[in-house]
Amino acid sequence: MDAALLLPSAGPEPIGADDALAAVVGYALGRRPLRFRAPNAREGRWVRVRAFAFERFDRQPPETSARMTDRDVLLAEGLHGRLDPDGWTAVRTALDGALPGAEAAVRGAAGRAFWELPEEQTSVLAEPGTVGAALRGLAGGPHGTYVLAALHHRRPDLFPLLDGVTRRQLWPHTAEGDSGVHAVVLRELRANAAAFALLEARVRAVLGIRLTRLRLHDVLLWLSASLRWDTAVAWGRDSEEAGPLAVAAAAR
Repeated sequence: MDAALLLPSAGPEPIGADDALAAVVGYALGRRPLRFRAPNAREGRWVRVRAFAFERFDRQPPETSARMTDRDVLLAEGLHGRLDPDGWTAVRTALDGALPGAEAAVRGAAGRAFWELPEEQTSVLAEPGTVGAALRGLAGGPHGTYVLAALHHRRPDLFPLLDGVTRRQLWPHTAEGDSGVHAVVLRELRANAAAFALLEARVRAVLGIRLTRLRLHDVLLWLSASLRWDTAVAWGRDSEEAGPLAVAAAAR
C-alpha cells in the first residue's frame, strides 16, 4: 500500500498509487466515439474524440493578462461546458467582479501553494482576511464554478476547483468551523503530501505536463463521484486509443 492516497471524500478505501496514476492518465488520454457530419457532407462518420477536459482545459496555456479577459471564460467553458449567451455574459461580468476576492486570496497565501497553507487559513475562527474567506466569496453565486475554473487555470497551485458533483462529495466531510468545502480539500492534501508529490512526478513523466496536486485531487474526486473511475483506470492501463466508452462523457 506504499504511497496510497487516503481520500475520504472520494470513498472509504485507499487509492493505490498505480490506480491513481492510471485514472489520471485515462482522464487525460481517453477517447470516446462521436458521430460527425460536416455541413457539406451527405453522410456522417465515426471519429474518436477526447472524452474529458484535459485537452480543452489543462493543456491550454494560461491567460497572462493582468485583467480578466474573454479567454478566461472560454477556458472555464472547456472544463464545465458551453454557456448560452446570457450565461456567457454573466460569467464574464462575474470574473471582473471576482478580482478583489482573487487578489485577497493571493495576499493571504503570501506566496504559498494551497496545500502549504496552515489549516487556520480555512477556518472561520481566523477570519477576516483568510484565504478560505476569499474562496467562499469566489465560489458563491450561480456561476462560481466557472469563476473558480478561470482562476484555477491562472493559478493552479492556489485556487481549488468545484462543481456540483465534487461539492456534494466534499460537504459531508466538513467540520465545525470550516469556512467551506475547500477546507476538506486542504486537509486531504496535507494528510497525503508524500503520496501526492509522487503522483505529481509520475503524471508529469507520463503526460509531459505538470498537474498540481490541487488539480489531481479534483480529477480523482470527480472521476470517483461521477462513476467514471473504472473507465478512466481501464483507459490509463491500456493505451491512449484502447477501450470503448462504458459510460457517456459529460461536458467535463
